[in-house]
Amino acid sequence: MSLEDGLRVTTVAKGFGAVQVLRDVSLHVPRGEFHTLLGPSGSGKTTLLKIVAGFTPADAGAVTLSGRVITDVLPEHRNIGVVFQNYALFPHMTVAENIAFGLKMRRVAKPERAQRVAEVLRLVRMTGFDHRRPAMLSGGQQQRVALARALVIQPQLLLLDEPLSALDRKVRQEVREELKRIQAETGVTTVMVTHDQEEALFLADRVLVLEAGAVRQGGAPADIYAAPVDAFVAGFLGAINLVNVTLEGTAMRIGGQVFTPPAGVIPPGRAGPLHLAVRPEQITVAPALGTKPPDAIGGHLITTEFGGAVVTVRVDVEGQPVSVLALSPDIMDKGPWMPGMPVWLRIRQARLLP
Repeated sequence: MSLEDGLRVTTVAKGFGAVQVLRDVSLHVPRGEFHTLLGPSGSGKTTLLKIVAGFTPADAGAVTLSGRVITDVLPEHRNIGVVFQNYALFPHMTVAENIAFGLKMRRVAKPERAQRVAEVLRLVRMTGFDHRRPAMLSGGQQQRVALARALVIQPQLLLLDEPLSALDRKVRQEVREELKRIQAETGVTTVMVTHDQEEALFLADRVLVLEAGAVRQGGAPADIYAAPVDAFVAGFLGAINLVNVTLEGTAMRIGGQVFTPPAGVIPPGRAGPLHLAVRPEQITVAPALGTKPPDAIGGHLITTEFGGAVVTVRVDVEGQPVSVLALSPDIMDKGPWMPGMPVWLRIRQARLLP
């Protein structure tokens, strides 16, 4: 194992009484990468983060950081920076004092403390705020201070526990862009817990999807988005249509109609009833004119929902609702759209799931 190996978690398990929170979870975060733990409430992601940080002991398994086993090492000796959801800043301290707290506990000399505090303030773009107290800062500014406090100790690993969830949408978008910039500039190995799939897709080099204490799928965000292993992952990582279909050779049946899906959707040897998983942006919709082409699916318009740059079109296909997401000009130019009117759907890309 390389000394520059980053973080490894090996078959970690954790239970609280009769409840098994983590079930043999393993992951590898190479040095310098940004990974997210994504999952619903109760999936075990925060417990896993606390085990890595040393705040919660594991029942089984091992945690290794840069080649050193730290499973039983005290939190203060792990050289890990942690940013909490609620910032956890000391209200009676100034920004500079909050940031320097970890350095003071490590007995770093005062001149070096001042230099490193000034450096991280520049990094998080908070120069000039060093004498303010947390109550004088916005939520986004407080989160930057919390991030600076975690980074000033020059950690081998940065852990983020839903750091953006307390911010409003506009500030959250600004701070996540800053977070991505800061991680790229520092190169610190980072693991972030979130239940927001948009954040996970935007920030991470790799995503680990957890559910009920077990890993359902891990990989690059684009790969998981395009090729989820099951309906849970497909539905959790963005909007998706799960349509009941039956295979008939190289064709598919939905209710009373048969259509030809895109090449490669039906693997050899597959049979029986399945789900056709298709993202809303991978479908086109048009008014039904003339004879139905073999690759089209017939349906009836339920409604159109204008969202500015994009429009969501909802269609009934043999009693199953299907959503289509398209750029506004692509939809508006084909109108008018009236509820109940017949339409054709064409699928550009899809995946079969059990």
